[in-house]
Amino acid sequence: MLYVTLRQYQYLVAVADAGRMTDAAARLNVSQPSLSVAINRVEARLGREIFIRRKGAAIAITPFGHRFIAQARELLRQAEALEQSASTERPFVLGCFEDIAPWYLTKALQILRERFPQMSFQGREGRFSDLARDITEGRIDMAISYDIGFDESFHRQKIKHVAPVAFLAPGHPLAGFEALDLQQLANVRLILSAEELSLGYVMRIFKAAGVAMHVEQKTASLEMMRSLAAHGAGVGISYSHPPSGLSYDGQPLVTLPIRTTEALADIVLVRSTLTAPDTRAAEISEILATV
Repeated sequence: MLYVTLRQYQYLVAVADAGRMTDAAARLNVSQPSLSVAINRVEARLGREIFIRRKGAAIAITPFGHRFIAQARELLRQAEALEQSASTERPFVLGCFEDIAPWYLTKALQILRERFPQMSFQGREGRFSDLARDITEGRIDMAISYDIGFDESFHRQKIKHVAPVAFLAPGHPLAGFEALDLQQLANVRLILSAEELSLGYVMRIFKAAGVAMHVEQKTASLEMMRSLAAHGAGVGISYSHPPSGLSYDGQPLVTLPIRTTEALADIVLVRSTLTAPDTRAAEISEILATV
């Protein structure tokens, strides 16, 4: 519990600057007795004298008082900075699930900067849990993501449905199809994302479809998944897919859509339900819903 208030810290600094109680009281627009009582209470609380007051003479500051006043000034400076940060405009921060950020975030930021030239925008990538935490704690205003890992404390605005794809080496037995369904992937060696929520989502889809899974490997990045698939380590499953037919190390790669309806996922615009209504935010939401 704090026993000394910011107002009392202001009184102490004002007296130190003015050198006299009467002058400090006039600057603060308070009565001299009120000022004296406040200082007496602070000194009693601290058990140390800050000022030496003699009738008819300027106030002297004790050595302890000098140290305490210096810290009080810094505290008041920080308090003022905190108030300013709460009232000063900051950039609008748009988050995005990192696997789809190259497709959505860069385009969205460009559109927003063109439509709102008077505003400043920043982008931030993250995993599902990162986005949820940063929206909740106010570091991100909105995020574009798959609808994974967001509970009822988040508002969702659907942008589009997306189907997953399978990454395969050209010589894989399934590579000759134009599209796949989940049943064709039963007991096939699979390469999945190691991200917990993403992994859980894909596993639930297979389970709901009654398809037995054989998870060969989990990867931390989309490109590692594609590279492993290109080298014949298994079939990668992802909802994100670069347009290139080559892996990072230049190996040819086949990408096939998975047409099972139950495997469709939503890409949504997410924000906190605790965010106060904002005309600007509503306009931004409307624009982002068409990205």
